[in-house]
Amino acid sequence: MTMRRSAIIGTGSVLPKTRLSNDELAQNYHIDTSDAWIVERTGIRFRHIADSDETTGTLATEAARRALKNANVAPEEVGLIIVATTTPDYTLPATAMSVQADLGVGDCIAFDVQAVCSGFLYALSVADSMLRTDSAKVALVIGAETFTRLLNWEDRTTCVLFGDGAGAVVLRQTDDVEKGIQTVKLHADGRYKDLLCSDGGVSTTGTVGKLLMKGREVFRHAVTNLVSVTEEALTASGFSASQVDWVVPHQANARILSATAQKLGVPSEQVVMTVDRHANTAAASVPLALDAAVQDGRIKSGDLVVLEAMGGGFTWGAAVIRF
Repeated sequence: MTMRRSAIIGTGSVLPKTRLSNDELAQNYHIDTSDAWIVERTGIRFRHIADSDETTGTLATEAARRALKNANVAPEEVGLIIVATTTPDYTLPATAMSVQADLGVGDCIAFDVQAVCSGFLYALSVADSMLRTDSAKVALVIGAETFTRLLNWEDRTTCVLFGDGAGAVVLRQTDDVEKGIQTVKLHADGRYKDLLCSDGGVSTTGTVGKLLMKGREVFRHAVTNLVSVTEEALTASGFSASQVDWVVPHQANARILSATAQKLGVPSEQVVMTVDRHANTAAASVPLALDAAVQDGRIKSGDLVVLEAMGGGFTWGAAVIRF
């Protein structure tokens, strides 16, 4: 039996038109904060906020369109679309259906995945498994969010942290076992669900709800879990941290990124950090950062890349990929 893998052959991303600096955010939303306070604690300088004509679906579609162009793949070649999001356009149908229709993709498999900030890695793992087992030959995996619509703008401890955006990758089935996704490791622990959650939902309040977060506890768990799952994924792939060319982490907080890299023993210059440009975009942040590093030439063919993320639930995961 031929062993198959799935390889990333194209990336794409998009940010909403409206960009707010920290000072503009404080002024426009009457928040008692400052640029210095936000940068010192988070590393964030800007975030993008979706306008009324921009939705998770429109952002996802544009990121996917750019990824397809960069991969030189036509929409009719796509057999699988997975959108990772916490902020879908509608309760139903899945946002993936909107992406399918807007791209002009014909009959295919399409659905959404919800694992908050780890959603892109969960979606990547599902797509990888489906391509390995011949359910499709080409897949679109998208992380897209309009997360600012979950924010309480009177809570400065959370509203300064998040932004909107979308990133996408095109996966193609390959028989080259030296390339592509080597390992994905995923975890979840619902005992900590109240540390990062919303206070609403369809079957509880009938409302979307607003974000609630206990930041110190989340920080502590994030560093521990991200280091552990990254080491687990590397070990399963037969690699060590010293062999990694690039780490592309979930862009939550510069302090978390730095602390995780230090514990892994990965030099800071090998960590892709874009949180300063777009803040925490939840499921979109890993593909946003990945696309940035691919497009500017940092990540090249042959590089060993680790993706890692942690989100509400808690959920967390890491992927080892040979480009």
